[in-house]
Amino acid sequence: MTMRAVMLAGLAMLLVAAAPDVLTAPGRPEAMVKLDDGRKPAAVLAQSLIRPGARVMDVMAGQGYYTELLARHVGPKGRVFAIEPVSYMDDPKTAQAWADLQKRQTNVELIVAPPGEAKMPEGLDAAFFHLTYHDLYWQSEKFKYPRVEVDAYNARLFAALKPGGVVIIIDHHGVPGMDSRLQADKTHRIDAEVVKADMARAGFRFAGSVPILEMAGDDPTRLVFDPALRGRTNRFYYRFVKP
Repeated sequence: MTMRAVMLAGLAMLLVAAAPDVLTAPGRPEAMVKLDDGRKPAAVLAQSLIRPGARVMDVMAGQGYYTELLARHVGPKGRVFAIEPVSYMDDPKTAQAWADLQKRQTNVELIVAPPGEAKMPEGLDAAFFHLTYHDLYWQSEKFKYPRVEVDAYNARLFAALKPGGVVIIIDHHGVPGMDSRLQADKTHRIDAEVVKADMARAGFRFAGSVPILEMAGDDPTRLVFDPALRGRTNRFYYRFVKP
């Protein structure tokens, strides 16, 4: 085992020990806590290579499930920038969830803008996509979600990250070889190999996969929002690093 591997293994062990405090510290909404079993956030954060004090961008953060955990994970010396599409904030429940979250976590900054247009903070240590990378290929007039030019987006992402910065991408396994925009529209999934190819074109180095969210029996042709399937999809967890 190389010295770098030993150091990373040691860091992972330290983060595993710290992760329960991130989950159990008071204040998280019960609705978020109920999602923990399926999402395995303690293990996700432990394997993320994101360190205390980091500046992290949480991309298309929903109601802030991972934003809050990341904010606790990086601690008061770190900062989390949550990117939220404009249309998401039309939902009063989502708007209230963010107001409450920012009262609990003062190291969170909310950036509301279309994903392809949102200004990325400079000097990022990490970017985090939890079930949202496929949305770079999605577009919808109904939901006021404009088309994103993926390569241009990833070029901006590469520029925003510090050397050594990490990108975490967790998403639903899709049908291999299927057109990415069609697949995002029909099932909200993506071919994992497309993600690797996208990131390589942008200049990122693949830094390994983590199998903790893989699940047998999932049908990659099914919509991830199907009530019979939601929360039980087969998901990949990839890490990429800016050289």
